[in-house]
Amino acid sequence: MLEAIVSNDDDQSYGNIVSVDTATEENTKFITAHGIEELRDMLTSARRSSEDWRNFLEDFVNDPDIIARVKENGPR
Repeated sequence: MLEAIVSNDDDQSYGNIVSVDTATEENTKFITAHGIEELRDMLTSARRSSEDWRNFLEDFVNDPDIIARVKENGPR
């Protein structure tokens, strides 16, 4: 789920997700310390109710398989 959230740079404030080019044609994304704090706040807000959790998944996770799997298990 984290990868799905990080894959969209619009989900976090500017500068909280950093893309690093590797020797291959791929790049790797990292979350800064401030980005981790922001993600923690987002998850805390999403866990307030089942409805907030479903809304969070639909807004921030674009992979239907991940959404189905997480909805099945619920917030932890």
